[in-house]
Amino acid sequence: MSASLPCLGYGLGLRSAYYQQILEQAPDVDWFEVISENFMVPGGKALYYLDAIAERYPLVMHGVSLSIGGPHALDRDYLIHLKQLAERVKPAWISDHLCWSRGNAHQLHDLLPLPYTEESLEYIAGRVAQVQDVLQRPLVLENVSSYVRAASDDFTEWEFLAALSRVSGCELLLDVNNVYVSSRNHGFDPWTFIQQLPADKIRQLHLAGHSDYGDYVIDTHDHPVSDPVWALYQRTLQHLGPVATLLERDDHFPPFDELLDELRKARELAAMVLQGSTQCA
Repeated sequence: MSASLPCLGYGLGLRSAYYQQILEQAPDVDWFEVISENFMVPGGKALYYLDAIAERYPLVMHGVSLSIGGPHALDRDYLIHLKQLAERVKPAWISDHLCWSRGNAHQLHDLLPLPYTEESLEYIAGRVAQVQDVLQRPLVLENVSSYVRAASDDFTEWEFLAALSRVSGCELLLDVNNVYVSSRNHGFDPWTFIQQLPADKIRQLHLAGHSDYGDYVIDTHDHPVSDPVWALYQRTLQHLGPVATLLERDDHFPPFDELLDELRKARELAAMVLQGSTQCA
């Protein structure tokens, strides 16, 4: 079963379009990230593939419906099932998003931004503690792409992430593409965002594509990584050193070899920056 991730590992999001090819080809991928909710089921083909791939590769778990910032009580049954899945796959870590995604009754299936206020910080830190108490491990939280901001914000998003990791003990999943998308939509400097995060709390990086409409950018995860995001990724590694990096694709899936080529590009660009460094961040 899954072990700790190798230093400076390069992973792919585990998607059903590629299950069979992964088992047949044993591609040069260091690890896979699974969408937790896809496998929180009592049985079936999904778990068959999960177990088979977990025998060959380390895994991490990435959720999309925790709704850590939502107005509702945390779903205790969801957390118990999440922990049961973790006991099955032994992930190196468990992540979700710093956002809210449902109201009192209904899952909205979107990752909605939060107000970055003192009240919000205290509220979410308490909820992180509840999650970590169930999981018995640090929760890793990802910055989301956003298109609106709250008028009442006391913090920038990066200040809020830094404060939350400090007061709650959570770790951070830095999505470089999301930083770029939000920087274009809100007019801030993406490097300021990254540079102001606590480097020792960044557990993982995400790379993905987006759709650029000129006046605004949408985080679609259905395109190759753009040149500005690649450049920001290299600068991020210059600042942080080696960090486990994941390439995400959630729609318009290319042939598997094309995805592997894109992951290979991440390796090559990182090698140019890091010049043989083997120290994990």
